[in-house]
Amino acid sequence: MHRELCPVETLYVGQRSRAVLSCTLRGQVDVKALSAAFDALTQAHPTLRARIAQDGQGFALHLLSEEERPRLVTRTGGEEAYAAELNAPLPVGGPLSRAVLVSAPEGDRHLFVLVVDHTVTDGHSGIAAHNALWDHYRALVGGGTDEGTAAAPAPAAAPADDRVHAAEPPHWPRPVSLLLPEADPAATAAHLERRVEEVRRHPVQLVPYDVPRPAAGDAGPDPEPAGGGGHIESRRLTLDEEHTARLRRTAREADLSVHSLVAAALLTAARRRLEGDGPRTLGCLSPVDLRSRLSPPLPATVMVPAVTSHLQTVDVAGDSDPAELARTVHTRLRDSIARADQDHEMRIMPEIPRNPALQMATVIVTNMGVVPGPRLPAGLHATDVRLVPAREHYFPQAGRSPLMACVVSFEGRLAIEFPHFTACFSPSFMRAFRDDVLAGLHAFADAATPLPAPANAR
Repeated sequence: MHRELCPVETLYVGQRSRAVLSCTLRGQVDVKALSAAFDALTQAHPTLRARIAQDGQGFALHLLSEEERPRLVTRTGGEEAYAAELNAPLPVGGPLSRAVLVSAPEGDRHLFVLVVDHTVTDGHSGIAAHNALWDHYRALVGGGTDEGTAAAPAPAAAPADDRVHAAEPPHWPRPVSLLLPEADPAATAAHLERRVEEVRRHPVQLVPYDVPRPAAGDAGPDPEPAGGGGHIESRRLTLDEEHTARLRRTAREADLSVHSLVAAALLTAARRRLEGDGPRTLGCLSPVDLRSRLSPPLPATVMVPAVTSHLQTVDVAGDSDPAELARTVHTRLRDSIARADQDHEMRIMPEIPRNPALQMATVIVTNMGVVPGPRLPAGLHATDVRLVPAREHYFPQAGRSPLMACVVSFEGRLAIEFPHFTACFSPSFMRAFRDDVLAGLHAFADAATPLPAPANAR
């Protein structure tokens, strides 16, 4: 009972990246019901109870035995729990998901974390899985939400003998690369040739690390604990509902997207961290969701990575107008999607290990859009919800790398996570970078006059 990984999915095996979804909770949690809800989720999605194994020249998903499948982990802890879970990997050969509930000693404050390997998920399906788990939980405890939302139908009761499940063949989701429309191989080859030539002619500049390479007696601006080699942290930017609404209004009135405004703020902040005032060639990588662009559309509930990317290079000077940068990013991304470049990008992804410049960017700007948070039963409140990408491997010796921004709006409030490895970018560096981006977004949201609309706007 296994399913081969397609070449695109295989790329994620080497990257060892994962989606870390979490929510902080106030109230009482029924641990038995939450454990059953996680079991129901992994039963519905075999990729969440699978492992990655070598399969000939490639890899395949193999179903775990009942004894090996992931179960809810519970423990007592405090604020340190989030950092521990963010830094805990999902090793190759082990389960591709993990669920942890960390409760304060008093029992009325909790952190729930769901971690899923990017080989089998993207941001949209990760969020959908997280919300589905809480739908299961709400149904099991028999409570509606505080807003009066009716409880979801109760999941089917599990058979008394788990071996019944084990005997059933799993329904593996098909790789997205097999769901793309038919294409002329010559057209894909021409697309690859054009992209390789573009990145050769326009190499991008990356922001240098501010943490010196390890040297005796030099711990850098934010020294690690003795013996430490760095760890993952995430600086966070949040906008309240009012500023989020104003940012959307600015984008709407200028016929732009919020994504383009965020990208412009990031490019501007990155440029300030490069020397000189003249133009520098920067790269902006925008992930492109394929789910809504497939025919038929692929629901977010299908646990597969269904995303490709659009890389564009722009010349940014010290005095470049952020509004013009936003216009450039928006127009190029819109035109690329209209040409269906995203399909070709998915097909050429296996070429990335041979030509990493195809996805080399100064900034990586994701965009989950506006998504709902978990619906909880009465008496249980989510005080925060987060989505942070993390990796197992970072390379301080490289000296520089892209800056990552994970953008998502839970319940109408925009948040941007800036994950980083402290042996590369120090916490103080990332705090300043985050504050710079925040100032740029506030400038867009508080613009006294609307941004200029395109010349052909109606």
